Amino acid sequence: MSTDKDSWIPEHETTVSAKLFQKARNSPLVPAGMMGFVVVAAYGIYRLKARGNMKMSVHLIHTRVAAQACVVGAITLGAVYSMYKDHFPKQK
Repeated sequence: MSTDKDSWIPEHETTVSAKLFQKARNSPLVPAGMMGFVVVAAYGIYRLKARGNMKMSVHLIHTRVAAQACVVGAITLGAVYSMYKDHFPKQK
């Protein structure tokens, strides 16, 4: 029994960036949440030296919670928008 190597390869190969752009077109708040996460995490790392008396573990936990809040907020807004869009279709 021989297997054809091309039989399991999709007709069009998609890259990671193509998948991300397709996801951004379908739900634009996903990339916004990802960018919010990156911005908050970068700011937390930037402020790491100026944390004062705060323990590093507490600073990292605060940074993680703030970054996750951006992602959860974007997911929530996307879900509300999706429900609103489905509940009130465009009238012509």
